Amino acid sequence: MNQATFGFEQRPRLGGAPAGVLEGQVETTPILTHYASLFWRRRRVVGGIIAAFVVVGLIVTLLMTPQYTATSEIEIRRETAQIVNMQGVEQDASDADQEFYQTQYGLLRAQSLAEKVAGELQLADNAQFFEMFEPDQRQRLFGENGNPATDRETRLRAAGAILLDNVRISPERQSRLVEIDFTAPSPEMARNVANAWAEGFIESNLERRYEASSYARDFLENRLATLRTRLDESELNLQNYAQDERIVTLPGAGRDGSEQSTVAFDLVALNEELSEATADRITAQGRLQSVRGRAGESTESLNNSALNQLRAQRAELSGEYEKLLQQFEPAYPPARALQRQIAEVDRSIQREERRVGSSVELAYQAAREREQALRQEVNALEGQFLDQRRRSIQYRVLGRDVDTNRQLYDALLQRYKEIGIAGGVGTNNVSIVDRADIPQRPSSPRLLLNLVLSLFAGVTIGAIAAFLLEQSDETMSDPSEAERLIGLPLLGSVPRSDEEPGDALLDPKSQLVDAYLAIQTSLQFATESGIPRAIAVTSTRPGEGKSTTSLALATMLARAQKRVVLIDGDMRSPSVHHLIGTDHDRGLSTYLSGNASAAELMHKVDRYGFFAITAGPIPPNAAELLTGNRLATLLTELSDDFDHVIIDAPPVMGLADVPLIAGRVDGIVYAVEAHGIRLGMVRAALQRIAATSARILGTVVTKFEPKRSSKGYGYTYEYEYGDKQAAAKV
Repeated sequence: MNQATFGFEQRPRLGGAPAGVLEGQVETTPILTHYASLFWRRRRVVGGIIAAFVVVGLIVTLLMTPQYTATSEIEIRRETAQIVNMQGVEQDASDADQEFYQTQYGLLRAQSLAEKVAGELQLADNAQFFEMFEPDQRQRLFGENGNPATDRETRLRAAGAILLDNVRISPERQSRLVEIDFTAPSPEMARNVANAWAEGFIESNLERRYEASSYARDFLENRLATLRTRLDESELNLQNYAQDERIVTLPGAGRDGSEQSTVAFDLVALNEELSEATADRITAQGRLQSVRGRAGESTESLNNSALNQLRAQRAELSGEYEKLLQQFEPAYPPARALQRQIAEVDRSIQREERRVGSSVELAYQAAREREQALRQEVNALEGQFLDQRRRSIQYRVLGRDVDTNRQLYDALLQRYKEIGIAGGVGTNNVSIVDRADIPQRPSSPRLLLNLVLSLFAGVTIGAIAAFLLEQSDETMSDPSEAERLIGLPLLGSVPRSDEEPGDALLDPKSQLVDAYLAIQTSLQFATESGIPRAIAVTSTRPGEGKSTTSLALATMLARAQKRVVLIDGDMRSPSVHHLIGTDHDRGLSTYLSGNASAAELMHKVDRYGFFAITAGPIPPNAAELLTGNRLATLLTELSDDFDHVIIDAPPVMGLADVPLIAGRVDGIVYAVEAHGIRLGMVRAALQRIAATSARILGTVVTKFEPKRSSKGYGYTYEYEYGDKQAAAKV
C-alpha cells in the first residue's frame, strides 16, 4: 500500500531521505541480524518453550526403564573358503559387492531368522519374556494364569517380531564386519539373543547353500540344451550371410588380433605407401624450389662434384688473370687467352647447373605422379571399404550373437560340471569374531543425550513459535517499514523513555531532543518552501504520543529562533494545559464560539519559548465549532504574528474533528505508536483523512523500542551513541 492508494501527493525528498529512512534497508539487512533480533523480541516465549521441553525430557528420562545392550560381531567374507577350485550355486560377491552385502544385511533382519532364534531360546513359551517387552501382548498370549492361550506358531511370530524391534544390525564402514546389537531390560537376555542371532545366521546361510545346489543341475541341463541349439543356429546364420555378401576376413589381421577384411587390410597397406609417397613428393618439391630460387647456392649445386671442380678451375684462372692485369693491359694476348678460358668455364658451369635442375625437376615429377597414382588407388579402396562396412553391420550383429551364445553356453557348461563338487565341499563365509558378554551398565536412558535432544526440540519449537508470533503481529516493529506498510514517508522515530517529556525536552542531550531535531530536519524538506506554517499533529487513537510530538515540534522550532504558537485542538480530551502547567478555562472553544479574541487567549510559555492556546472549556459538540470559518480566521490571524502554528489535533478514529481541521492547515504530521497500534486501524484512519484531500507530510513513529525491532542494534547505536561518548569522556 502506498500514498497513491489514499490519494496523497507524491512529494520528492529534497536533500535526501528523512531521518531514520534508508532506501532498501529491508532488503540489505543481514539475515542473521534479523533472526537474532526476532528471537530477542520473543525471548520470553522461546525461553519458556525451551525450559518446558528440558523439564519434560528430564522427567521422561528419570521415569524410563533401564535398558541393556549386548553386542556380538561377525565377519562376512566376499568369497567362500574352498577346498577345491570350484564355485557353488550362490553368486560370487566379487561380481556385485554392494548387492551382496546389502543382501546379507537384509537376511540378518529377516523374520525367519528372528523366529529361528526365538525357537532356539524357547522364548515362545516364556511368559516372562513377553512381560519384559509387551505386557499387553503377554496377557493376550498367556492369559491370567500364565498358561499359553494361543498356538505356538502365533507365539513364535510374536516373539520374532519383538526380537526384530529390539535388534540393530550395524555394518562397519570399509570393512566386512557387522555388529549385532540387542537391547533388553535384562542383561542376560540381551547377551543370549545377540549370540543366538549370530549363530542362527551362520546356520541359515549353510542351509541356503545346500538347498540351492539340489535343484540347480536339472535347471542347467534344460538351459544347456536350449543354448546349444541357439549357438548352432547363430553360427549357421553368420556363415550364410558372409557367403551371400562376399565378406572375406583374415583372422588375426587386426592390430588387436581380431579379424580384418581383405579390403581393410589392403587399404591400410596403401595408406602407409601413400604417406611415404607424400613425404617423398614434399622432399622433392623442396629440392626443386631450392634449385629454382638460388641455382648456384642450392644444396644440389653445392654437393655436385663436377660443379665444384669447374668452380675451382674458374677461381684458379681468375687468380692468374688478376696477376696479369697488375702488369699488363687487358689486350695483352695471354690475358685475353685467360679471359676466353674463364668464359668457357662459366658456360660449362651454367650447363651443369641446368642439368642438375632438370634432374631435380624430373625427380619431383616422378614423386608427384607416384603420389597421385597411390591416392587414386586409396580413394577406390575407400569406396569399396565403405560399401563393405555398410554390408558388415549385419555381419557384426550376427557375430556378436554367436559370441554371446558361445560364452553363455561355455559358462553354463562349466557351472554344470562344478555344481556337483562345490555344493558339498564349500565352507561357510560367515564367522563369529566376538561373542557378546553380559553388559555391565545400561545403554539407555542417556540423560545427557535426552537433555540435548530436548533442548534442540525446544529451540526448534520455540523458533517456530517466535516466527508465527512475528508473522501474526500487525503492529509496526520497525520505523523503516513505515513507507512500505502505510504509504507515508518517515519523518523520524522517537524512542520510548521513562523520563517526563517536558523535562526531557529541556535537556539538549536527551534522546528525545535528538529524535525531534531529526524530525524537524525532515520537515524542512517536506515541502519546497520548507516547514509549513500551519501543521496539525494527529494519530489513530489516543495515547500514541501526538501531544508530546506537538509539544516537541513547538519547542524545537522555538529554539530555532522561530515564533511559534501551540494550539490544543483536542477539545474533547485536552492535554496541552497539563504539559505547559496552566488551566483551560479559556481557549480554542472560546474563540470558535466568538467569545474572545486570539490575543486574549494567548499564554506565553517561557519554559519552552513559545506561545500556547489551550483547548478551553469542553463544548457539547466540538465538531459543530469546527464546521465554521472561525478556525481558518484564527490561523490567518496567527500567521501574521507567528512563523509557525502547531495544532495538537484529536485522534482520527471515531471523530469528525480531524477531517475538519485537516482542510485548514498546510500539512499533517501523523503519529504512529510503535509495537502498539494495529496497522489496519492506521490505514482506515488514513483513508478518512484522504477524503479531505489534506496533505500529509509524513509519519512519526513514537514509543519505539529498538530492541524489539528487526534492526534494533542499529537504532540502539543511534540513540545511545551520544550517551556512551559522554560516559567515555567522564
